[in-house]
Amino acid sequence: MRYSAFRLFTEALRGNRGWQPAWRDAAPRRAYDAVIVGGGGHGLATAYYLAKVHGLRDIAVLEKGWIGGGNIGRNTTIIRSNYLLPGNTPFYEWSLKLWEGLEQDINYNAMVSQRGVLNLHHNDAQRDANVRRGNAMRLQGVDAELLDAQDVRRMLPFLDFDNARFPIRGGLLQPRGGTVRHDAVAWGYARAADRLGVDIIQNCEVTGFRIQGGAVTGVETTRGPIAARKVGLACAGNSSRVAALAGLKLPIESHVLQAFVTEGLKPLIPGVITFGAGHFYISQSDKGGLVFGGDIDGYNSYAQRGNLATVEDVCEGGMALMPMIGRARLLRSWGGIMDMSMDGSPIIDHTPVEGLYLNAGWCYGGFKATPGSGWCFAHLMARDEHHPVATAYRLDRFAAGRVIDEKGQGPHPNRH
Repeated sequence: MRYSAFRLFTEALRGNRGWQPAWRDAAPRRAYDAVIVGGGGHGLATAYYLAKVHGLRDIAVLEKGWIGGGNIGRNTTIIRSNYLLPGNTPFYEWSLKLWEGLEQDINYNAMVSQRGVLNLHHNDAQRDANVRRGNAMRLQGVDAELLDAQDVRRMLPFLDFDNARFPIRGGLLQPRGGTVRHDAVAWGYARAADRLGVDIIQNCEVTGFRIQGGAVTGVETTRGPIAARKVGLACAGNSSRVAALAGLKLPIESHVLQAFVTEGLKPLIPGVITFGAGHFYISQSDKGGLVFGGDIDGYNSYAQRGNLATVEDVCEGGMALMPMIGRARLLRSWGGIMDMSMDGSPIIDHTPVEGLYLNAGWCYGGFKATPGSGWCFAHLMARDEHHPVATAYRLDRFAAGRVIDEKGQGPHPNRH
């Protein structure tokens, strides 16, 4: 079934009795050409592009829970490509271009809203860093605008410009950045992949790998063994645990990242705002809630919940930036499991096990990377070669010294 305005009209006349499930609740078969472990945004996008771009049809996506229950439904919906380093900028710009045509491509309303992303600066050093990043972006064909304090005041008059500790001096704006409805991305990719014959198998946890002669031959699951010539891991915060089942130790730590939303308010925040004097970012959803977040919880965890110390730290950042937020009531919070790499950048590469591929280490960048990650991971699995915009995301870069340290924090995952 193809969605359209005409379909909405005709179904309304028929009492909405003709709608079909968005995707099949498939049962696992004994063998596939390719199996994707992880039914989040990256796994579903990979399966979709394997089928659409590379012509594979015999594909299964294995999800231990339900579609949309992992990080894809537990983020703050932001998309952008305002990166500094050559290894990152081309990839995230390619991903943003895919976002711009995603809804037409998958025939699903993902609520892509390019309202702009503004990174504030509060002192001369931060201004110089924004100038450097903006120039690097523009040299690589990415949109960037440097704003002074008056430009920001005209755009966002409700911010605390005269804070003695954190005066707002300006910011770096990417007009094409914005937000996307996170769980709609999962549903849209699942539906689009299903239409191309991909089996989406929920409640099917991988418990082991079948490896013979150094090559993967399939997976063991809670719903029985499944043979496969190629297996791709897209397990986000559980990447280390799943890879360990194949005897691999990854340069990744898992941390909780919390996010928050307030009660619904009248339209207030036009785009995405990030605080330059602390890790705080905020936007407003279509329902009116203020969606915001900050740093990861400092300890390692596989739990999808955080602690109150981080809640306090994030709210302090919000109060310093815009004191009026203190009057809003917090509606709910949630947590995702971040796969934090040793340099803060992702991994899309082969593993030492032939036929086993890795997509992991996304840190804070996982959601915005969803289309680009799926496209590049599908390219790697189908052709056994890196896509041109993802050549820097190799697993061996940590040993070879070719790290991509966007934040300049060194080999400390908790600092990224």
